[in-house]
Amino acid sequence: MQNTVNAVTVFAGTGLHAGRPVRVAVAPAAADHGIWFRRSDVTDRDPMVPALWDAVVPSRLSTRIANADGTSVSTIEHLMAALAGVGIHNALVEIDGPEVPILDGSAMPFVAGLLAQGVRGQAVPVRAIRVLQRVEVRDGAALARLDPAEMLEIDFQIDFPDAAIGRQARRLSMANGAFVRELSDSRTFCRKADVERMRAGGLAQGGTLENAVVFDGDRVISPGGLRHGDEPVRHKMLDAMGDLALAGGPLLARYTGVRAGHALTNRLLRVLFATPDAYVVDRCGQMTGMKLPGVGVRAADLPMQPVA
Repeated sequence: MQNTVNAVTVFAGTGLHAGRPVRVAVAPAAADHGIWFRRSDVTDRDPMVPALWDAVVPSRLSTRIANADGTSVSTIEHLMAALAGVGIHNALVEIDGPEVPILDGSAMPFVAGLLAQGVRGQAVPVRAIRVLQRVEVRDGAALARLDPAEMLEIDFQIDFPDAAIGRQARRLSMANGAFVRELSDSRTFCRKADVERMRAGGLAQGGTLENAVVFDGDRVISPGGLRHGDEPVRHKMLDAMGDLALAGGPLLARYTGVRAGHALTNRLLRVLFATPDAYVVDRCGQMTGMKLPGVGVRAADLPMQPVA
C-alpha cells in the first residue's frame, strides 16, 4: 500500500537564514502524487516545487530544490528523511519561507509530529525503483554507490581528523522501522573552526549549539554531548536517506557512501536515471512492500532520550 499522512502536521522553528518563525504543514495527497512543496509566501510565480532528484540545484551544506520559475526550498533533507522513514510516499508540504526549519538538527521532531498525526494506507501499490546493476560516482576520496538489493540498505563511512569524530562506519537495513529507531535523532554536526568560518562569510547565522553537534578537536562542546557514540556517521546516513528519497519512490538497493555528501548523492541519482538498464520501476507486491521503510513504525519506536 502507498501511505499518506492522515492529517495536517505543523512544525514551527527558525530556518538557518530566515530569521523568523517558519510554518511547515504536511498534508495528505492522492496516490501517485509523490512529495511536493508549496511555497505559500510566493504569489508572483509558480509556488509548487517537486521533491525530485532533477529539481536539485547547487547549494552549500544542504539540499535545495527549485522549479523552472526559480521558486526554491532549501534544507529539505531532514524532512525528506522523516517522510521516507515513516513510509509516507504522497504528501503536500506547505511552507511559508525559503528554508525548512533546522529544529534540533535531526529528523526526530518531524518523525514525532508525523506519527502523532497518523499515517494511513492507500489502495494502490507503491512504485519502487529497483536497482539492477551497480552505479557509482566518485569525487577524489569520496564515493557514492548503488548496488542491487531486496530492500534499502545504507552503508556509510566517514573519516575526520578531529579526534572526537575520527573514522566511523555503520551499515543498516532500513526495513522494520530501523530509520526511526537508529537514525532519526542523530543531529547534524560540524567543527568549531567551520562554524567560525561560515559565520564570517555570512552563513549559518541561525545555527546554535542546540541544533548541531559542534566538535573542537577531541571535545564535544555542545551541551549534553552525543546522543550516540557514532552520532556523526548516523547523521550522514540520515542525510543520505533524505537525499535518496528524491528518487521519486523507495529504492530497492544498497547505498554505499564513503565521505559522501548531498551533492555526490544527487550526482549518483542523476547517473542512475541516465542509465536505463540500471533500474526498473516496480509495483510492490506484499512481500516487497513489507520490506519498505516505515512499515509497522509506531511512535513508541522513537528514541525517548539521548543515548551515551
